[in-house]
Amino acid sequence: MSQDTFELAVATVNALRRDPGNELKLRLYALYKQATQGDAEGKRPGFTNPVARAKHDAWAALAGMEPSEARAQYVALARTLSP
Repeated sequence: MSQDTFELAVATVNALRRDPGNELKLRLYALYKQATQGDAEGKRPGFTNPVARAKHDAWAALAGMEPSEARAQYVALARTLSP
């Protein structure tokens, strides 16, 4: 999976006119973070910040996934979304 293909998928997702829903947004977020930064680090946010906590949990669930695999899955998922 080329970096250009990944970046095009990111641009496509960012340009979506229709909200894909929280579950898909969390999956895309986690795959993006894993692809660009690797495994999640830092403390899990507290219960008073449920959005940050959900994002951290989704990203942490991908621990050990290679960034190239995360890019491929992100692109595949992005292709299923209609603009």
